[in-house]
Amino acid sequence: MGSGTNGRILMQFLRTGGLLLLAATTLGAQTPATSLEDEVMRHYQAVLRVDSTDPPGNESGVVNYLKEILEREGIPVQIFTLEPNRPNLVARLKGTGSKRPLLLMAHTDTVNVDLAKWTFPPFSATRDGGYVYGRGAVDNKHDVAVGLMTMLRLKRENVRLDRDVIFLAEAGEEGTTRVGILHMVNDQFPVIEAEYCIAEGGGVSRVGGTVKYASVATTEKIPRAIELTARGPAGHGSVPIENNALTHLTQAVSAAATWVPPVSLNETTAAYFKRLATISTPEEAERYRAVLSPDPKVSGPADAFFRKQEPSHASMIRSSISPTMVQAGYRVNVIPSEVKATLDVRTLPDQDPAAFLESVKKVINDPAVEVAWAARDTRPNAAPARLDSEVFRAIEANVTKHYQAVTLPTLLTGATDMAYLRAKGMQCYGIGPALDREDQSKGFGAHSDQERILETEFQRYARFYFDIVQDIARARQ
Repeated sequence: MGSGTNGRILMQFLRTGGLLLLAATTLGAQTPATSLEDEVMRHYQAVLRVDSTDPPGNESGVVNYLKEILEREGIPVQIFTLEPNRPNLVARLKGTGSKRPLLLMAHTDTVNVDLAKWTFPPFSATRDGGYVYGRGAVDNKHDVAVGLMTMLRLKRENVRLDRDVIFLAEAGEEGTTRVGILHMVNDQFPVIEAEYCIAEGGGVSRVGGTVKYASVATTEKIPRAIELTARGPAGHGSVPIENNALTHLTQAVSAAATWVPPVSLNETTAAYFKRLATISTPEEAERYRAVLSPDPKVSGPADAFFRKQEPSHASMIRSSISPTMVQAGYRVNVIPSEVKATLDVRTLPDQDPAAFLESVKKVINDPAVEVAWAARDTRPNAAPARLDSEVFRAIEANVTKHYQAVTLPTLLTGATDMAYLRAKGMQCYGIGPALDREDQSKGFGAHSDQERILETEFQRYARFYFDIVQDIARARQ
């Protein structure tokens, strides 16, 4: 067979996890730093080479690899599966029990790919020009690899622990939570129950190759959906009517989209803008401090600037609405009798959903339009993680140590599986590696084509992650 055929066969084995076990290595304690870097890179490339896109979702190749590595080193593993080929792995290192456990969480699935748009095959884990390319490179298989490596190092280096350290490699985060975090929370919670959790959601921001700040996700908005349904008489398009359902719908969508819900800050967002002001230009700092003011005359201009120039900041300080879908009509010469629109709603974690829906109804103020919550895979409301905790202090100290940057507690406008754990009383914090801000617009970010990470930043993140875990969980003399 030719080399191309051999390559295709090899890739098929890699995607199913068949040959990944050959990459397993066992290194002794006190391994030199260069060997640790080589090993964590091998683990990272190995899990990147497994096609675990969701849908359809087949995380078994990643879990088989993790299980083999962990058990070879004497670390107990449990597997919990709700549906075939959708396993969740839990590994635990025992501590003295003097403190409650620490949970490390990473998801093993990824979003889909458009093969035609990738220069390097998305499951090749190609190393080129100082980068590693692959689907899941920054969402979220870097955490799978560094979580694995952290467990291995704690075991090999005989780190004495006050806390159990639990590693959860979960399925289904990208759209099938029932097989992953919901299964673990609803059916298996005792095996992952912990005081603290570290997961995805934060990151270190670089601009022009220079680190600017590190964000730590301590809370997040709740994804919901509102459906607008307008009804009216059907008719021939050649005869305009005043009670056109589509006209009512478009006016309702416009009213909802242009409505500006009130600003509402919490401990996380207040600290975020206070700290961001300390590393910003004088003009920017003035806005970031102004938005904290309870006086609308002071905060209003800053908020207006955010809505126009910094929409991510505008979304952080209020519940938000974005029109995203419309279903209307079936041919050009028929006035439809019923039309629908869907609004992507992200409520603040302390927002009362019923009160918010009533506010939207008042804003639309049209009896011809029905306003109702639509079915959606949402998350529960939960209190933000504390900023005065042992974990936040450890993360902040290691941001200073490894990145020499300020730490910004952050409210995520998107959603993560940490919300389910926070709702159970767990204090959860999202961290991440240093990424170039320019990469997102170039198409190299999470969920993009050519998803990638700098090798040097992946290695720095592995050291950062291990030091955080060790600082939180190790026994004090």
